[in-house]
Amino acid sequence: MPQHIRQQPIKQNTTADVLVLGGGPAGAWAAWNAARNGARVILADKGYLGTSGATAPGGTTLLVIPPVAELREQAVTARLRAGGYLSENAWIHRVLDQVERNLELVEQWGYPFRKDETGRPLRTHLHGPEYMKLMRRVVRKAGVKIWDQSPALELLHDRHGVGGARGVNRLTGEAWEVRANAVVIATGGCAFLSKGLGCNVLTGEGLLMAAEAGAELSGMEFSRQYAPSFAGGTVTRGRMLAWATLYDGAGRPLLRGDRIFGSIPELLSKGPVYASLDLADTPEKREFLRRAHPIFFMPLERAGIDPFQGKFPLTLRYEGTMRGTGGLRLTGADCSTSVPGLYAAGDAASREKVTGAISGGGAYNASWAICSGSWAGEGAAHFALSSARTADSRGLTAAGRYGLQAGSDQPHAFEAKPLITAVQREVLPLEINYFRSESGVGGALERLDALLPELGGVIPPTVQGIVQSREAAALLMAGRWIYTAALFRKETRGLAHLAEYPQLDPRQTHRIILSGTARVNIRTESVPHARELRVPEEGRAII
Repeated sequence: MPQHIRQQPIKQNTTADVLVLGGGPAGAWAAWNAARNGARVILADKGYLGTSGATAPGGTTLLVIPPVAELREQAVTARLRAGGYLSENAWIHRVLDQVERNLELVEQWGYPFRKDETGRPLRTHLHGPEYMKLMRRVVRKAGVKIWDQSPALELLHDRHGVGGARGVNRLTGEAWEVRANAVVIATGGCAFLSKGLGCNVLTGEGLLMAAEAGAELSGMEFSRQYAPSFAGGTVTRGRMLAWATLYDGAGRPLLRGDRIFGSIPELLSKGPVYASLDLADTPEKREFLRRAHPIFFMPLERAGIDPFQGKFPLTLRYEGTMRGTGGLRLTGADCSTSVPGLYAAGDAASREKVTGAISGGGAYNASWAICSGSWAGEGAAHFALSSARTADSRGLTAAGRYGLQAGSDQPHAFEAKPLITAVQREVLPLEINYFRSESGVGGALERLDALLPELGGVIPPTVQGIVQSREAAALLMAGRWIYTAALFRKETRGLAHLAEYPQLDPRQTHRIILSGTARVNIRTESVPHARELRVPEEGRAII
């Protein structure tokens, strides 16, 4: 806690078996599964479980492949190859099996899946508002205590591992503390989407909290994913452009439909790009798109643009670890991390075991949230209930530091907005982070490192100031982790790219593991399928 908060009494002070941080799909599934396995569970979300996060206001596709051995083996093999052999076949099969079971539950709980002509439910898409409204109801029915508007700020820990967290209630301004033998981090990734503080809802606080408690990260170099957006908004539902034609500034058509994907960064580097959803050429198609992703149309409607008839300017939003792959390193099938009692799910967890070096996109990430949340919740419950000591009997201390407490020799005020702007100058530009080079990334990393002293300023004495200071610290740390890993992987593999090393090097078929905050430590970890890539002759690298 910030010093002035730590000096005040904790108004909400309670215990639980499992504390879940984050109220998106991964957090909801984690809380439900922990409660189903007999744990007393509290879920704390910085927003409102059911409406906050990326899923709630939109729609999401799902990774559903019929349980036909040949079909699934083909899909798994293709994913392994596309991901640079860093994923694990067993984990991909686990996701395919688990998501089927969970979607059956969702249907039993009352979700209205569409049906085909034979009456068979089509469980390939979830309407975000309906889905998350249902999940809130199910989680509450399971006996989970839901704390809305209650962002966590730091973890509690001792020599035995993690033992809870502290945070603040946005509405009352009161500090809270939950002691629990197991904690699930499901707070989302770090998306760098906003300008200033406009929509900093995905700032990576979960990664920072876990790292301060000693957790390792993995796959941070595979956080090079940009997504197209209407220039006047921040909604990044890129699949909608499968119905679009792209135009240049003079109104000349460039690309149409699925040919669009992967081409926008290069097109934007040459000049302005506009889109029109003119391939949705019937009222039925347009209505289908509006119902599937309602949030996509909101900023366009506010700007008075008809996306089916007119053209709207495109930009790219950097989605960091949200659509990238990096996150907390998983050490077990139960989504445990390198710190005892700490579990990770959804975008907070590295998805390398399932996606390898490439993005999970929509379907993989949505299915991963469901499955990892389930595994983490169950694992956390088993760990907490089998512990020989109770959390309230442990000598726990707060692990938080950055953006929470002033340095003794740093009397300046902590100003979150200028710091976030400075971080975004280094991580948002395509010429630095998409068209990566050693000199470009290295220079940006040096400038990010130079911002570290700013984290020692005096925190504003308001709830908003406290939360935003922590968000700013998390953005800075995430940027440093991403660039550190990017420079270490001297090859091009999936989302990792360096201009000086344009080929894949089979000798680097390993994971890059980071730890630490002010000083970032780095090591490698072997992967099961590395030997399936042929090691080249000395001095050569082949794909």
